[in-house]
Formats: sequence, C-alpha cells, structure tokens
Amino acid sequence: MIEVEVHQQLRAFLRDQGEPYWHHHLTMARLVARALRLERSALIQAGATSSYHGRYRLSYLMPLLLWPKAAILVAPEEIQQRLLMVEIPRLRQWIQTHKAIRKGDRFPSEDFQGLLLTSPQDWLSDRFQGEGRFPAGIPTIFDGVDDLESWARTQLTTQIQTQDWDELMLACPGEIDLIRDTRVQLTRSIFQHPPNPYDRYLIDSQEQEILEHLYGALRRKTSGHPTGKKSAASPATDPEPQAWNHLPSVWQRFGHAIATHHDLLWTGLARRQGQFTLFASPVEVGSRLEAIWQQQPVVLIGGALDPDSDAKTYRQRLSLGDLTSLKFSPDRQHEMIQLYLPDRLPLPNTPQFQTVMMQEIRSLLGATNTANQGLTVVLVEDTPMKAQVGAVLAAEYGSRVQVEKTCLDEHGILVTGWEFWRMHQLVLPAPNLLIMATLPIPSLEDPLVAGRVNYYKQLRQDWFRLYLLPETLSEMQRAIAPIRESQGVLALLDNRVNHRSYGQKILNALSPLARINYVDASLFQHLEEISMRD
Repeated sequence: MIEVEVHQQLRAFLRDQGEPYWHHHLTMARLVARALRLERSALIQAGATSSYHGRYRLSYLMPLLLWPKAAILVAPEEIQQRLLMVEIPRLRQWIQTHKAIRKGDRFPSEDFQGLLLTSPQDWLSDRFQGEGRFPAGIPTIFDGVDDLESWARTQLTTQIQTQDWDELMLACPGEIDLIRDTRVQLTRSIFQHPPNPYDRYLIDSQEQEILEHLYGALRRKTSGHPTGKKSAASPATDPEPQAWNHLPSVWQRFGHAIATHHDLLWTGLARRQGQFTLFASPVEVGSRLEAIWQQQPVVLIGGALDPDSDAKTYRQRLSLGDLTSLKFSPDRQHEMIQLYLPDRLPLPNTPQFQTVMMQEIRSLLGATNTANQGLTVVLVEDTPMKAQVGAVLAAEYGSRVQVEKTCLDEHGILVTGWEFWRMHQLVLPAPNLLIMATLPIPSLEDPLVAGRVNYYKQLRQDWFRLYLLPETLSEMQRAIAPIRESQGVLALLDNRVNHRSYGQKILNALSPLARINYVDASLFQHLEEISMRD
C-alpha cells in the first residue's frame, strides 16, 4: 500500500537530510496517503507553529509525488514558490520520480497524471462559476486553510467601482440621467455617515431604496413597462437574473444580491478622493461550499482551525460534513511560551485602561532594556491608540521604535496592529517579547462584524461561540507562533482572560505555557541559555 511506501521513504529522507524533526511527520504523511488511496476527505490541524514554519509540507508532498495518479495542490503563491524552488526538487531527487509537475489556472489535459499546483483564487473561482477548468473527482490538497473562509468570501464578493457606473451608462444609454442621479444620491447619503476607523458602512434603508428604484427602472425598461408605472414585481421580490440580462455582469450579480437579501450590502469610502465602492458579500460561505466538497476528495491542512480535535465549529462554518479530522498537539519541550498575565488591570473598555496599559508597557520595556532581548512587538489594534503608543515610546526609545514598519533595529520595538503583524511576521525576526494590549476580538464597531453578528442573532445562534471566539483564538495562535520559536515571553494585558467565562479557552489555546509573575533581564538571559543548549 502507498501508506507503507510513503512511511519508509519519508523516514529515510528525514534521516539522510538531517531535517529538523517534527514529531508528526510520519503520521500526517500516512494519513494523506490513505486519503489519496481511499478517496476519503480529511481535515488536519498541524498547529500554528508548524504552519508558521511550514514544517509539515514534506508530509503531504511525499505521498503526492509517490501517488501514481493525478492530483491538485491548492496553495497561495508564496507557498507554491517555496515548494517549486526547494522542497519538490529535493524530494524528486531522493525518490527519483518522473512525475510531471505543472503550475497553472486550469488542468493541463484529460490524460495528465501529474501534480498540478494552483492558487486558491483560481480553484475557488472555477468551482463557484462552474467554468470546468478543473475536472471533478481529482484528489485535491489544500494548504493554509486557516484563510479558506476569507478566500471564499472574497471570491463571492461583488464590487461596484467607479468604472462600473460608466459601463452601466454605456449599456443603458436611455437611462443615463437616472443612473447619474442615483450615483449623486448615493454619494450624498453615504458621505453623511460619521467617520469610523474602518471607512466602511452597511447600506441603510434609504440607500437600499435608492438602489431598488434604479434596478426597478432598469428592469421595467427591458420588460416593456413604462418608467412611470410600477411593474408587477420589484427587485426585492423578483430575483430572477434574466430581469437584468442586458446589464454588465457585475451589475447583474449586485442586483441579484439586492433582490434575494442573502448578502451583506455595504460600502467602502475613499473620503479624500470623494469616491465610494459598493459591495455585496455573503454573510456565510458554507452553503455555497457544501456542493463543492462533493465534487472531489479533499485534504484540508491548516494551523489552528478549531480548539476541538474534531473541529466541529470550523466544519459547521464551511459545511464540510463528515470527514476524517485530526489535530496534532504542540511540542511542550520546544514550543513552550512564558505568559505574563497581570491581574487587577482595568478592562479595555474603561477610560483608565490606556494609562495603566502604558505603565505596563514601560515597565516591561524597562525591565528588559539591559538584556539582549532582540525584537519586541507591541500589538495594539485601536488605530488612535496605536499611534499614541508609538509616539510615547519613540520619545523615550528614539529610532528603535517603529509603527508598522519592517526596517527595524536589531533590538527594535515594533508597534503594530494584528493585520500588519500577520502579514509580515514571516520576514521579521522572531521576537523574544510580544506585548498584547487586548484580545483580538472582532469589534462590533466594524459594520461587517456587526452584520455577521446580526445574522447569527436572527438564527438564534450563539454568535460569540460560533463567530467571535473562533476568530479570536485563530488570530492569537497565529500571532504567537514566532514567540514559540524563540520560546519567548507573551505579555497579555487584557484582564478579561482572568474574569470572563471564555478566559480558560484563551489559556487552553495558548498552551503549552508557563505562567510567570514578573519580567526582568534575568528571564531573557535564562531563555537565551536554554535556546543555545537546544
């Protein structure tokens, strides 16, 4: 069986190459091989640290290269480049396989029996649009599915931008005045929304009526109804796409979203340019993905997808159904972090929090200033607060302090939000001290978050457990992955961990950890000695 051959070949390769040993290499390789042989779908949580390093990739590449039939590997572009330049050439030379390796946005040919690498955007676009560029029934491996829900939502989002209004006027020359008036009315209404840090807003009832009036007029025009008379059906009640077949495709999709009320309608602003973009995004993507999973066996591989080993919440959100689910535990010896979690701090939503937070940050930086602690990262999501923290620290530590920059001093202090840190942590040195001002709980002040929460409320479902908490845990585990590499210190200044019912779930997600009551230079010297011994 292929499982036996994969086990033997991978074990011999790891021994010969002297690869850094990951305890779960062989188990994961056998599971992937079994999934290929039985055409049985599987979900694998390799751990946030393993995902950060990409350690597990040899475990799925070996069975893919030994598999005698066609297979598809779906991975982001940066991962594809690493595989094609480094991992695949080494493995092909070792096992001396002549299996063809191709990269592209479609399957090469019906008789292709090699391995095709493609991007999540190309694969999902094909499946959602039914373009037929990737045949059904071919085993497909997904790498990096921590972002799968986001990938799918992006593919299913319709945007109406400035040039789309021009195209609509070209397609409907008899309605140019109406289209211009609609755009002016929307501009006036949208720019009256009070500023928020996200520069995006849900479409309100007035803006919805403006858009429905536009679509109603365009539909009546093609249906033979005079513009001044009402048709038998409005866009809100008649979602038939053929009603707007004469419109550009993007306007057809947006009209269908308005008519069905299934999507979240919102707008993004560029205030300085005086422009806006309309969006229609699915509130949930599982219903759109459910049929796709039935078209081929899939192996979904990610870092930290769900606190539970069976990934029940993750599978529910993506409509994955019944499949083999496996979660690898972290290595306590090499992935242990030191957690500094002070008690009796003000809660983040109180006026006293920022002052006490700054005192804690100063204390932490002062205690470690004499140590060779390397990079320090201060995670602050609130935009005004982030700028204030950066300014205060720059006044004390000078050019060592940078706000969301990648050109850092060897012992620099990076003040950053969560998204910037997630996007750039791979190109930055692993910090020895990570200060987390607050938990990354999605803010209800973000209109998109509020819209999704309202969706769960309408279904009478636990919106915190099903949405906010999983997002928080996933974001945290990805953020601290570099700290696990350095076995450094995480300072968490959010007192909700100590006093909220979900605090224990946060601590479980951060494990393995050792609680400490103080941070000083001797601690970093001790950690450096441990690192040198390892």
